[in-house]
Amino acid sequence: MRASDRAYAELLRQIQVGALAPGTVLGEVEQASRLGVSRTPLREALRRLAADGLVVQQSPRMTVVSDLDVDDIRSLFEVRRALEEAAARLAARRGDPAVFAELAADFARAAPSGSAGSEDYYALIARFDAAVDAAAANDYLAAALRTVRTHLGRVRRLARDNPDRLAASVAEHRVIADAIASGDPELAAHATHLHLHHALTSVLASLSADPAPVKGTP
Repeated sequence: MRASDRAYAELLRQIQVGALAPGTVLGEVEQASRLGVSRTPLREALRRLAADGLVVQQSPRMTVVSDLDVDDIRSLFEVRRALEEAAARLAARRGDPAVFAELAADFARAAPSGSAGSEDYYALIARFDAAVDAAAANDYLAAALRTVRTHLGRVRRLARDNPDRLAASVAEHRVIADAIASGDPELAAHATHLHLHHALTSVLASLSADPAPVKGTP
């Protein structure tokens, strides 16, 4: 892996999990030293993060992690809803029923309790997303979803400490997978719509209770 790719991947991970909170200054010298790369690959990594909208260059020498507020989250979910409902419809029409029947069974067995369980569950979601993308067979849609998911990582962590929401999410994903396996495009899209409605409601409730995880410095 190139140094710039390694720096990008690590900075992206830290932004998504909240280790680098909105407003954090990413000094070139400090970050290059911390990540064990020279300043040239670090600059390339920062340019990629800026293109993703995850950092903002406030001056030639100052880059900061971009803010993420309630309006940003609502806008993200507006786009996410349109894209994921379309992907679910296409997957139900084009996908292999056996693949999604197996995923539905995996969701039925999932137990996202504790940190290890939630990590396993998010890995299962990643497999499900990849299967939907492959079944939809639309490169433009897949590219748009990748952009949305890059930002979604910052939002998703707000649900990690809510066991009730994680349990509900398991059931919702199982319904979506079952609908796709059954070849029912409208049910798949409707189940996706309901899942995203509940996910957004949960995130906004978390922010209302404690806005600190979204804005501020660590």
